[in-house]
Amino acid sequence: MYQWLVFAHVLGVFGFLLAHGVSAAVVFRVRTEQDVTALRALLNLSGNTLMASFISLLVLLAAGIGAAFVGNWWAMGWPWAALGVLVAVWIVMSAQTGPVLRRLRLAVGITGRGQVKEPATTAAIAATQATVRPWVSAITGGVGLLVLLWLMLFKPF
Repeated sequence: MYQWLVFAHVLGVFGFLLAHGVSAAVVFRVRTEQDVTALRALLNLSGNTLMASFISLLVLLAAGIGAAFVGNWWAMGWPWAALGVLVAVWIVMSAQTGPVLRRLRLAVGITGRGQVKEPATTAAIAATQATVRPWVSAITGGVGLLVLLWLMLFKPF
């Protein structure tokens, strides 16, 4: 049973990275895109992958927690550290990127799924684009992923 849970956990990680990678690529691209139609398409693409990201995140969490129970890992510190790292990375990335992309969606006129209104002025869109900081999220996510991989493979404490 333990091996199947680890398999599902790693499968969830792959699914999350694939789906979330789309949003990561979009964050880098929207900073310089000048065409409003292209910006809308990029932002919609990112939004459309959120459900797959969340489902994959739930799979990796459920399977990882289940594996920790079956493997009797909760007495050790590394599963707790891994959960802490995951939460910390989520908070930093959500605080850095989520609000900026929501403001950019509004600036280009995206008001909801499939709903579009007149975009803001070019200057307002450019000002919002200037607040996008893709490297903060990329470094946070990359370092977090490396720490999680280290914790999972080496189980240091």
